[in-house]
Amino acid sequence: MSTHTATVSWQRGAQDFTGNNYSRAHLWHFDGGAVVAASASPAVVPLPNSVAENVDPEEAFVASLSSCHMLFFLAIAAKRGYVVDEYIDEARAVMGKNDRGRIAVIRVTLRPRAIYSGTRMPTERQVEKMHHQSHDQCFIANSVSCEIVTEVQS
Repeated sequence: MSTHTATVSWQRGAQDFTGNNYSRAHLWHFDGGAVVAASASPAVVPLPNSVAENVDPEEAFVASLSSCHMLFFLAIAAKRGYVVDEYIDEARAVMGKNDRGRIAVIRVTLRPRAIYSGTRMPTERQVEKMHHQSHDQCFIANSVSCEIVTEVQS
């Protein structure tokens, strides 16, 4: 199999750490070279005005599930001869208490919509089957315990 790495870096600077007045802003460095500004979810810790655009771990979690699902869907569609021109997923994660009483992502809803072109168009049933197969093959979905629902958009 394969190994994937990410380096997460944070520095306190001159901020008051023990008084809980420190920035949660940090960086994610990925093995492919991308660097992403990250922070705590504003729902958990409000962002200071100086932090404009950061990704929080919960957003990254739902994005990774959506992205993994999409990549398998595109591969399956291509293998079956369907031409996908556009794929959009307005995915949503819901936080709540899990079966152990801990706060967790308890449900992720994927809402994918694909636009096709060409002479070979999939039926609604074929699209649903491709999404089902995508879910079954998605490495990220196979790694988590929360409920994952796919609501195909037309």
